[in-house]
Amino acid sequence: MTSKEIRDLSASEITTKLHETRESLLQLRLRKQTGQVEKTSEIRNLRKDIARLETIQTEKKRKAPAAA
Repeated sequence: MTSKEIRDLSASEITTKLHETRESLLQLRLRKQTGQVEKTSEIRNLRKDIARLETIQTEKKRKAPAAA
């Protein structure tokens, strides 16, 4: 997911997406421990997506009080 796509989402959609991504990461980590993951780079991609989501979520929270 790109930064531009994330910025187009509302605050509640970002929170939902963040929760879903964290769940996916957890499941992928568990599958990795049992040796069922072929693409281990997917873990790295999910971690970066989580970082992007959190960063943009923080930006929107900081911008909201200034606009009000």
